[in-house]
Amino acid sequence: MTVSTPRLKSAGIGAASLALFLGVWKAGSLFMGSSIILPSPEETLREALRLTAGKAFWLSLGATLLRGTAGFALSFAAGLLLGYPAGRSPLFRRFLQPYLTVIHSTPVLAIILIALVWFRTEVVPVFVAFLMAFPVIIGNVVQGIGAVDEGLVAMARVYRVGRRKRILGLYLPSVLPFIASGASAALGLSWRVVVAAEVLSQPVLGIGTGLQEAKIRLETPRVFAWTAAALLVSRLTEGAFSRLMRRLRNRRGA
Repeated sequence: MTVSTPRLKSAGIGAASLALFLGVWKAGSLFMGSSIILPSPEETLREALRLTAGKAFWLSLGATLLRGTAGFALSFAAGLLLGYPAGRSPLFRRFLQPYLTVIHSTPVLAIILIALVWFRTEVVPVFVAFLMAFPVIIGNVVQGIGAVDEGLVAMARVYRVGRRKRILGLYLPSVLPFIASGASAALGLSWRVVVAAEVLSQPVLGIGTGLQEAKIRLETPRVFAWTAAALLVSRLTEGAFSRLMRRLRNRRGA
């Protein structure tokens, strides 16, 4: 199987960018001369290998993955459930707007601290991820509903097309691209919020807990290793979700 020239070019540019990043990182660590301030790439890699050899790392990774997935799933379901009537009804949209504005305007740190008063440490990251991702989902669903051709909706009513068929045949094709875009942004936001909430709430297991413990012990290479794990989880889940959305779009177009 041959590889196309654009793909080779793209891979080459990516490799060059990575090499430049690692070179600057290595030069910075040599300049600092202290692994506490800036560990080298090889120190970070060795620490990452030691970290992944332990059972606690995988349990922490799974715990963070579960919390992030739960928070995102709740925000996704709530965004779809409330986004449709909000998109169809200006009155309901105005009713929801003050709540969405408050969520948008409140600092994440304040929400985490309030959640610490209300919930157990294991629930705090889930709640915060849900609350921060929800406005993104519902906003995109409302935009998608607004993009539906009202002429087609009126025609469907004239011909007495059932509500279920109208939703699946008219609204879903228009809303799906907006859902995909909003969900992708919300998913990336969820992982950042979950890890930040874990740093403050300190559940028994979690990437954020590992980050905080390594920071307290001044184990900077381990901080970098945990950060790399968080980035990897975020990238893999976003990639998997993007592929799922592409498959759904392709099926709708088939």
